[in-house]
Amino acid sequence: MRILCLAVLAAASACAQSAFFDQHDEVGAIGIKGETVFDPRANSYRIAASGANIWANTDAFHYAWKQVSGDITITTSIGWETPGGNPHKKAGPMLRATLGADSPHASVMVHADGLISLQYRREKGGPTLEVRSVLKAPARVRLARHGDVISYEVARDGEPFQPAGAVIVAMPETLHAGLAVCSHNNEEKQTALFTGVAVELDGVAPAKERVVESTLEIVDIRSGERRILHRAIQHFEAPNWTPDGSTLIFNGGGKIYRIPVAGGAPELIPTGEVRCNNDHGISPDGKTLVISGSINRGQSQIFTLPMTGGEPKLITPRMPSYWHGWSPDGKTLAYCASRDGEYDIYTIPVDGGEETRLTTAKGLDDGPEYSPDGKMIYFNSVRSGLMRIWGMNADGTDQRMISQGPETADWFAHFSPDGKWIAYVAYDKSVEGHPPNKEVTIQLAQASGASPRTLVTLFGGQGTMNVPSWSPDSTKFAFVSYRLVKKR
Repeated sequence: MRILCLAVLAAASACAQSAFFDQHDEVGAIGIKGETVFDPRANSYRIAASGANIWANTDAFHYAWKQVSGDITITTSIGWETPGGNPHKKAGPMLRATLGADSPHASVMVHADGLISLQYRREKGGPTLEVRSVLKAPARVRLARHGDVISYEVARDGEPFQPAGAVIVAMPETLHAGLAVCSHNNEEKQTALFTGVAVELDGVAPAKERVVESTLEIVDIRSGERRILHRAIQHFEAPNWTPDGSTLIFNGGGKIYRIPVAGGAPELIPTGEVRCNNDHGISPDGKTLVISGSINRGQSQIFTLPMTGGEPKLITPRMPSYWHGWSPDGKTLAYCASRDGEYDIYTIPVDGGEETRLTTAKGLDDGPEYSPDGKMIYFNSVRSGLMRIWGMNADGTDQRMISQGPETADWFAHFSPDGKWIAYVAYDKSVEGHPPNKEVTIQLAQASGASPRTLVTLFGGQGTMNVPSWSPDSTKFAFVSYRLVKKR
């Protein structure tokens, strides 16, 4: 069905062409037929609908839509013109494989009770999952598709958008994009108003024509709100937070950069001939930078240099070696290294010297980091058959598993400076290694041993949070999320 238009100065046929979402249909078993009216002067859509729900294995709602191909972004504000009704009545932008009631889809649903969530169904007839925003309505929402990556952002009135989540939902290249409304009561019709609707089409882009977009973010563990500090069409990784709280350090293109936490442009920190990887950090006194990297395309070694930059000093002649932790007293570095084909945890004096091997279990041990009191080292190990977080005394004794909760592949545990929290990256348990471009979560757990909770859901993995990244006051940490966007 074609969408109805309000027309005062324009003919009905002309304004019909102005509606981007130019068709509308009932999806699923509907009790009362809905309708869509487009106002070209306000660029708004008024959609009335019944429908039992958009949830579980099947949906029932009214949908204003258009078939599109490739990448798309839909931005809108949503309000309810009819008072009352079910507090879970919902409206929002949607991307849908088909018009079937059990179709795969992804949508940002704004509920009458204020809840905003990314709802998605990965396969036909499968369950509906969600990633909830910490922000509540009223708010402006944005739904984006880049290949199979679906992301969403939310903004309070007049404030910048902040990322709220990203998942992988494989759908056909050509799909149904539109605006969905469900009253949550199949015998009652409710009306939602979509205003300021904006649609961006980037078209079809094969994988080889996509490039990495990196976003440096800060998340507040108290509120769960996320803030974008730096976003660019380039690959960068692994933020560290300086002890004075003013600056973040990250790597990109083999170099190290600093950026003010308050915002601004990245500045290069000279590191001589070393091509840096994503394993770097800052001394407890904030005066020295430790980097992992290679010279003349060799294997990774560990170096130190002044925070302002300079000529790196080699600490680990043996290679490969990848730094991960600095003892609180500033005297010892902890790192992952391969010796005789086996990756284990080692320590070495900060000025170099004899290295000490702390783990001997078969399989990869990686990511060592000291507890704030210096008594323990946490690391991730695959020795149990699944990559999990482990702990041991700082001398390597009493090694035991720390991970709790559902089975996930856990990497890079980072202590908050106050010693109360541990944040780490979690993959699906089927993922081997720590590859990039995966759907992952950042888990937050109490260091006392309570089960973790998901703080961030994102597209990332390798480079997201490889190194210590907590703020000095233990209320925030920094990380990098990614999207694969069309090359421009």
